[in-house]
Amino acid sequence: MRIVVLDGHALNPGDNPWDDLAALGRLTVYDRTTADQVAQRAAEAPIVLTNKTALGSEVLDALPDLRFVSVLATGYDVVDMAAARRRGIVVSNVPEYGTDSVAQFVFALLLELCHRVGAHDRAVHDGEWAAGPDFTLPKFPLVELAGKTMGLVGFGRIGRRVGEISHALGMEVCAFDPAAFPPPPYGPFARASSAEEVFRRADAVSLHCALNPSNARMVDDRLLSLMKPSAFLVNTARGGLVDEEALARALRRGAVAGAALDVVSAEPIRADNPLLAAPRCILTPHIAWASLEARRRLMRTTVENVRAFLAGTPRHTV
Repeated sequence: MRIVVLDGHALNPGDNPWDDLAALGRLTVYDRTTADQVAQRAAEAPIVLTNKTALGSEVLDALPDLRFVSVLATGYDVVDMAAARRRGIVVSNVPEYGTDSVAQFVFALLLELCHRVGAHDRAVHDGEWAAGPDFTLPKFPLVELAGKTMGLVGFGRIGRRVGEISHALGMEVCAFDPAAFPPPPYGPFARASSAEEVFRRADAVSLHCALNPSNARMVDDRLLSLMKPSAFLVNTARGGLVDEEALARALRRGAVAGAALDVVSAEPIRADNPLLAAPRCILTPHIAWASLEARRRLMRTTVENVRAFLAGTPRHTV
């Protein structure tokens, strides 16, 4: 059976082989596929794997042999689910693979905001420390997290893991999620009644919610105005959650102490994105998910998804 991977480079740039997937069928892997190449490349393939290559209704209708789509990620908004259901196409995702990697990356970003390690390293290499009169050279205010409040918007797997690490660093955790969730086993912990409460109370806010029409650009002028001027914003979830013009304005006027984002509204980032010129704003290129360990888990689960479909017992269907 023919299996086509439309955009495999991010999952396997050379260190995460496709061997186990290749054992399940006649495999063709494309590093990247443009929108106008999808129909031709996936023609006559019953199984298609995609990460960020969109499979809209027109594309799905142009693939009469397609029976199964395995998304190489947790989010499956790249697939027109209504069209897939109409066509009887099964769609699976990988619901959990990057929890620890993303949670760890949240703190890489937050600690950089607190300590500006990169800037201090450059100061040493540029000779500023050697030329200075003192044994120490704190170029920026340093921030200790113990005793402060971590605010979490979204308290699923990753949000809960970020909460655990926050607690280990001596922080109080305040979390909001519209879905019911059991309280964590640590304290102090506060269940917020709204995202507004989180933004108002927290010294650092980390976003961990899915993007949907109801929360698109929710981090806007109003929500940012609730933050303490000393507070930080971290986003490793979806870029579309943030009104980037509003965040840039808040950073320019000092209404927010700093922001660190691994995701933006259009990726790769566009040259006119206002956050590129915003002060105290760290931007990384959507890499929180991409540790080798996480990508190996993603590969294993994807192989299991394909194998299960071939056996007539599809799993992780969405």
